[in-house]
Amino acid sequence: MKLFFGVVVFVSALFAEPIDEFVKSLEQEVQKKQSSFQGFSVQRGEQIFTTEHIGKKGKKISCVSCHTSDFTQKGEHFFTGKAIEPLSRKTNPEAMTDVRNVQKWLRRNFKDVYNRLGTPKEQGDVLVYMLSKAR
Repeated sequence: MKLFFGVVVFVSALFAEPIDEFVKSLEQEVQKKQSSFQGFSVQRGEQIFTTEHIGKKGKKISCVSCHTSDFTQKGEHFFTGKAIEPLSRKTNPEAMTDVRNVQKWLRRNFKDVYNRLGTPKEQGDVLVYMLSKAR
């Protein structure tokens, strides 16, 4: 039985996506600072994604302002008007596959909406929410 479990863990690690590994690294980072941490929350992520704040340039903005609430649709950047590809892999197979790109946009988007960097917990919550809707 132990051998079987080891094979299952090994095989599942082979099929883990880089974004899942990134989420796991965020989880480990949060657990180091907060021992009571129970994992990321789709509900907290949705709240972060959909709640408006006074963001960059003093404008009221949320993630939905650019990305829309329908991840299968293109969005438009609130400030620049540039098109944003859908977050759903159903319509955009490349969505959230490049971890470096995801990290870059998390930094930029938190600055646009919250005027600060997101904490590892906030980033993880947003990512699990987005992944729950995008896959």
